[in-house]
Amino acid sequence: MIETDILIIGAGPVGLFTVFEAGLLKLRCHLVDALPQAGGQLTEIYPKKPIYDIPGFPEVLAGELIDNLMQQAAPFKPGFTLGERAESIEKTDDGKFILTTSRGTQHKAPVIAIAGGLGCFEPRKPPIANLADFEDKGIEYIVRDPNFYKGKKVIVSGGGDSALDWSIFLANNVAESVTLIHRSKSFRGHPDSVQKILDMSASGKISLFTEAEVVGVSGNGVLNSVKVQGLDGSEQELHTDHWLPLFGLSPKLGPLSEWGLNIDKNSIEVNTFDYSTNVPGVYAIGDINTYPGKLKLILCGFHEATLMVQSAFKRIYPDKNYVLKYTTVNGVNGF
Repeated sequence: MIETDILIIGAGPVGLFTVFEAGLLKLRCHLVDALPQAGGQLTEIYPKKPIYDIPGFPEVLAGELIDNLMQQAAPFKPGFTLGERAESIEKTDDGKFILTTSRGTQHKAPVIAIAGGLGCFEPRKPPIANLADFEDKGIEYIVRDPNFYKGKKVIVSGGGDSALDWSIFLANNVAESVTLIHRSKSFRGHPDSVQKILDMSASGKISLFTEAEVVGVSGNGVLNSVKVQGLDGSEQELHTDHWLPLFGLSPKLGPLSEWGLNIDKNSIEVNTFDYSTNVPGVYAIGDINTYPGKLKLILCGFHEATLMVQSAFKRIYPDKNYVLKYTTVNGVNGF
């Protein structure tokens, strides 16, 4: 059995930063993740996607951010159980939790921090009958490596940040051509990204179709065209090498939904004082939690992790007084 102070479910950016914050309090951490490597969605879904809202980094690739977080956590020697899903928890007589994974690995800790991002997730797929025939043969729901689309004709569908960001990125010296198709005239993405799309459309750098959607796909073994239908019923065939339907992910909590936690629309309700759940000793941080005013941003998850470990310290060591120290004075090795 693996024993630790804080058992973190989810080895994404928020889970990794928790290791650092807990380490400053001399708390040991072990991370459990269903994915075979650390990094969560940033590693699995978009490692080459640039991120712009991390303090101190005007721009950083998702994969590079994970590399930096791993380096930051390394001095505190976290443990990892990867490729195994957290299945069940039970309370022991001494007030600790035993967590069992999908492969039967058991972990014991007085505190559990759920940092599972969106939980178990799968892409939202459009209702096209022969869609599966071209999956990974021209239809991709995730951009893992932008260079895969070098010199190719690419069609992107969607109106959120992912669709907008990838359209902009691929149109800038990667793809031969980029076409963005959206069912509405309005977009859900960041206003700055929307303006960039409009500007690139006006200059001819991106072909933009609004009030339209892809309703059919065709090809001989691999995708070579999509059928686009406007809201007015008009149809046209567009030739392409790749179609990226980026409609977001459908989150599912999986076994976490059976842990007795208060759930609201696939998110875990928490107390914003310390991001504790209704189960004493269990916390939820990052995209998986919900509370009034919640923003699903990595930097918000970092803040939540920082406050959570303070509460965890008091729970683990109720008789110890902790005095906040600054890394600018003590460094990391001074803790």
